[in-house]
Amino acid sequence: MFLFNTRENTQNEVEFIVIDDLVPENHLLRKIDKYIDFSFILEKVKPYYCEDNGRPSIDPLVLFKMMFVGYLYGIRSERQLEEEIKMNIAYRWFLGLKLSDRVPHHSTISWNRRTRYAETNIFQEIFDEIVFQAMEHRMVGGRVLFTDSTHLKANANKHKFTRETVEVETRDYIEDLNKAIEQDRKDHGKKPLKEREEVKETKEIRVSSTDPESGFMSRDNKQEMFCYLDHRTTDFKFNIITDAYVTPGNVHDSVPYLSRLDRQIERFGFKVEASALDSGYLTSAVCKGLSDRGIFGVIAHRRFKPTKGLFPKSKFTYDKENDLYICPNKDELTYRTTTREGYREYKSDPKKCATCPLLSQCTRSKTKQKVITRHVWEDHKEQVRLNRLSPSGKELYKYRKEKVERSFADSKELHGLRYCRLRGLRNASEQVLLTAACQNMKKIATHLARLS
Repeated sequence: MFLFNTRENTQNEVEFIVIDDLVPENHLLRKIDKYIDFSFILEKVKPYYCEDNGRPSIDPLVLFKMMFVGYLYGIRSERQLEEEIKMNIAYRWFLGLKLSDRVPHHSTISWNRRTRYAETNIFQEIFDEIVFQAMEHRMVGGRVLFTDSTHLKANANKHKFTRETVEVETRDYIEDLNKAIEQDRKDHGKKPLKEREEVKETKEIRVSSTDPESGFMSRDNKQEMFCYLDHRTTDFKFNIITDAYVTPGNVHDSVPYLSRLDRQIERFGFKVEASALDSGYLTSAVCKGLSDRGIFGVIAHRRFKPTKGLFPKSKFTYDKENDLYICPNKDELTYRTTTREGYREYKSDPKKCATCPLLSQCTRSKTKQKVITRHVWEDHKEQVRLNRLSPSGKELYKYRKEKVERSFADSKELHGLRYCRLRGLRNASEQVLLTAACQNMKKIATHLARLS
């Protein structure tokens, strides 16, 4: 007869245990708890609590640590987060809860988000403090930065929308551009442009019926959808995320770039020497902005398909000394005017063009005149192009896939950043900022644990 050691009644046995003994020594939460200082959170949230009225509140540090657990392990639902914490000993240990303690209800997190922290900047402040801690551990150089954007699919049906006409926002650089246009016309002996009545430029956009604050994204080789964009910057040294900023999905990558760059320089005291960007940032304004700040800009080449059968613009050589273009037949296109949009126009002599053997490959204009345009800030864009082709520029750009692109990949694969958990720009910003903060915490903790 065989005797089996059955375990039928072990569930009801009483044991004395130490919860600390049940958490593995190399567990990620142990490292984060040891190397990340969370005491600043209590100081940050203190103004939002009443000291002498109402019942005692749940420890705010426990609530934020609950959110950190959710973002660290990609738990998308706060209801599910509550259940996971109930059953996971490591999560309880990280929150300072005993096995018999009740886990705060998931609605407590929701209530605090909707009411207590609704009009605050708490999530940005938490993100910034984690960056400061990384800087204290010499994990941020602040000299070479990588910036890109990725989309978060909004919780909205792309087929449910209304069409609205909205005003086009004035770009931050428009005042500088107008001054440059005025100066350029003056240098060329042209009269100042006549002031005209300001007309608000408008455009028609799709507005989601489900999440009106999201933006409809329609790009080549990408699925059309309502989404938000996470504009992210990482540092070269340890790939610490130094900025995370959310916009609707229909905002161009280049629009918030310079203002967010300036914020990092001012907030963290960075002395930026170089910046590597995707082709979406290759605009005259961004190139000039980098030049004005003394930053070595490396931006990917943007391919334009020329009109079939006609020479591309690259076949026309710009003579900077004489301020004119040379066509493939060695004839000159001279300066004529500078437009309100900031483009100089260079035109050929139609009498010479009429007898040119290359006319059919040059222009299809009825006047037989070729027109080439050049932005008043084109010199800055050409310098960025030279930077990209230089040995150091090529070497720098190679790191993009290891830096900011890898950061996005980790966010989506490990932390659930493919989809927006909640609707609205503020909630999307919370998700992005806390996800980025958790990624930074993980990098700091694992690096310091490796050194110890």
